[in-house]
Amino acid sequence: MQHQNFEDIQPVKTDIEPFSQSVSKANLPEIFLSHVHQFPSQRAYTFLNNGEAETASLTYQQLGDRVQTIAARLRSLTAPGDRALLLFSPGLEFVMAFLGCLLANVIAVPTYPVRRPQHLERLAAIAHDAEPTLILTTQDQLEQVRSHCQELQLEQIRCVAIDQWADEIGADWPPLDIAPETLAFVQYTSGSTGQPKGVMISHANLQHNLTQIQAGFGHTPQSQGVIWLPPYHDMGLIGGILQPLFVGFPVVLMPATAFLKKPIRWLQAISDYQATTSGGPNFAYDLCVQRIKPEELHHLDLSSWDVAFTGAEPVRPATIQQFSAKFSACGFRSEAFYPCYGLAEATLMVTGGNRLQPPKFHKPGTPDIDQNLAQSLVGCGPARNDMDVVVVDPQSHDICAVGQVGEIWVRGPSVAQGYWQQEKATAFKARLSETTRVVIGENSESPFLRTGDLGFWVERELFVTGRLKDLIIIRGQNYAPEDIEYVATRSHPALRPHGSAAFSVDLEGTEALIILHEVERTAIKDLDAESVMNAIRQAISRHYELQVSEVILLKAGSLPKTSSGKIQRYICRDRFLENTLNVVGRSHFPVNSFQNESTTPCSEEERQVKESATAQAPVTKAAIEDWLIQNLARYLKVAPSTIDPRLPFADYGLDSSVALNLTGELEDWLNDEIEPDVFWRYPSIRKLAEYFVEGD
Repeated sequence: MQHQNFEDIQPVKTDIEPFSQSVSKANLPEIFLSHVHQFPSQRAYTFLNNGEAETASLTYQQLGDRVQTIAARLRSLTAPGDRALLLFSPGLEFVMAFLGCLLANVIAVPTYPVRRPQHLERLAAIAHDAEPTLILTTQDQLEQVRSHCQELQLEQIRCVAIDQWADEIGADWPPLDIAPETLAFVQYTSGSTGQPKGVMISHANLQHNLTQIQAGFGHTPQSQGVIWLPPYHDMGLIGGILQPLFVGFPVVLMPATAFLKKPIRWLQAISDYQATTSGGPNFAYDLCVQRIKPEELHHLDLSSWDVAFTGAEPVRPATIQQFSAKFSACGFRSEAFYPCYGLAEATLMVTGGNRLQPPKFHKPGTPDIDQNLAQSLVGCGPARNDMDVVVVDPQSHDICAVGQVGEIWVRGPSVAQGYWQQEKATAFKARLSETTRVVIGENSESPFLRTGDLGFWVERELFVTGRLKDLIIIRGQNYAPEDIEYVATRSHPALRPHGSAAFSVDLEGTEALIILHEVERTAIKDLDAESVMNAIRQAISRHYELQVSEVILLKAGSLPKTSSGKIQRYICRDRFLENTLNVVGRSHFPVNSFQNESTTPCSEEERQVKESATAQAPVTKAAIEDWLIQNLARYLKVAPSTIDPRLPFADYGLDSSVALNLTGELEDWLNDEIEPDVFWRYPSIRKLAEYFVEGD
C-alpha cells in the first residue's frame, strides 16, 4: 500500500518510474569513504561566503583527510552514541564536523548559531534535552560559545574547535561496522522555543531517504547543485549537503543571508555553475520574482536547471506561474518545478514525482474537492517507493475517500525512530481503524506517523491543504503559537494571562501573523490601546524576528475556548476573517510590503524617493540616517516623518526578512559588504548610522 485507490480503497501500485541505476546498500559513511578513494581529485563542495566569490572548496581527498582527522579526535573524546552539538557559522566546517561525527559514531545535533541573545533560550532547551558531551565549533567562535555555556550553566559540556586539528593528518579509516538502526543524528524541529522535539534519524532512515531523493530528482554523478538553504534545517542538510555526497556530484553552497539580501545571487550561481538542481520554500521563488530587476535577467542562463524543488511550506500556483513567466527568457522551463512534500519526522522527502514532469494543479469547485478550499492547489506528487501514505479521518481513523480532506499519515523506511527522550509521544504510534484494516486487508503491525498535515488524494497525487494542528509556518520556518502567545502576554501588564491567540492567514499570497489578545477588565477604562499593541509587536519582533500583520485587543472573556479552557485558534481565525470579533483596539501593519514593489506600479513621489535613496551621496551620519529613514518608510509604506531615528527597529515591527532586504540595498548604496546582523547589533537608525561612520 503506497497510496490510496479511492474507488475501492484497495492498495495500488505507484505510477513512479523505477530508478534505473543500481543503488548501493552501503551507508553514507561508507559511500563517502568510497568517493574519497575512487575520486580523490573531484571537487565535492564549494562555498561562496558572500554568495558571489568562491572563498573555500574541498576535493574528496581534502574532505576525507579533514573528516578522518576529526573522527579520530572525536573517538578519543567520546563513547559511541554520545551527542555532539554543532555550532557553526555558515561554511564548510559544518560539513566536516557532521561527517566526522558520522564516522566516529557520535550522534550529531545540528543547531542554529547564536546570533542574538534571544537565541540562547533555544540553545539551552536543546542542550538540556540532548545532553551532549561536546559542542563543536571553530576557533573564532570558541570563546563566545564558552561564554554562552557559562551563562546557561552548561559548563560541564566540553567546547572544541575542530579547526585546531587542521594540520593533523588522519590515517585511513578502518572498515565501518555501523548497524542500520544506529542513530546518525538528531534533528531538532525549527521555530519553537518551548519543549524541543529532537527527531531521531538512523543510518537506515538516511540511506533510504537519500535513495528516494536520488530517484525522484534523477540525480547522477554528472548533476550539479547550488544550495543556499541553512544546513541546520532538514532540507538544507539532507537535500543540500548529504544528497550530493550520496550520489557523488558537486554542490555550491552559500549562506541563506547572502540569498535573502540579494536574491539574484542564487540564480546567478545557478547560471554560473550551470546547476541542474536547486530549490527552496515557496517564498524563495516569490523573492526572485519580486526583487530581481529586469536588467539583471540578461546575465542569467537557467537552461541547465531541470529540478527546481519546492517544499517546506504551501506551494502556490501563482508562484509557479509568475516565476516561470519571468525567467522563461533566461531559459527556465516551467516543467523543472518539482513540488514535493516531506517533514523532518520522515527524514525529509515523502512524496514527489519524476524529473521534468509538469506540476499538477487542482481547481476548487470540481465534484471531488472539498468546497471549503478557496484556491487552486499544487500537487506534491505520489508516494515514493516503499512509503505508505494515507489520508485518514483524524477522529475515526478511517481512510478518506477521493478528494476528501483528512490527516496525512506516513509509514515506511524513511520514518524516524521517534523523538529523543520522548518514548510516550504518540505521533509515531498511529493505527488505522479496525474497519479500515479489514476492508483493505491490512495485516501489518507497523504503526503510522501522524504528520498533523491535512491533504487529499486525487488521481494518485497528494494535495496538501494545511495543518490539523495550530502550527504557524512562515517562510518555511515553524512556530508554535503558544510560544508566540507567551511572549505577547509578557509584553504589557494590561494583557490578560492565557488570553491570547496567534495564527496566520493568507493575505495577498503572503502568510501574515495575526495576534488576538484579551485585555484585563481593570485596564479597560484607562487603556492606551496603541501603546499595548506596539508592545506586542515589538516583543514578537525582538524575540522571533517576525513582523506582526495585525494586533487586535479584545474584551476579557471574548476568545473562544473549549470546556477545559483551551484556546480554539481555528475559531479565532474564522472570526477574524469574518470580522466578528469583540474589538477593543486594532492595529494593522503592512507585512512584507517590499515584496510587491517590483510588480506594483509606484507613484511619482515614491519613484523619486526610491531613486534618491539609491543615488550615491556623501557618507555622513546624517546622510545614512536619511537613507535609512526614507527606505524604512518605503518598506513599511508610511510617511518618513513618522520614523524616529532614536527608536528601536523593533518598534516598527522590523522582521529578519525586511532587515536583510535593507542590508542588501544598503550594501549597494555604500558599495561595501555589510554583516547580515547589523540591524540587530545596532538596533536603531541612529546607532546604525553612528556605527557606519564612527565604528564600534
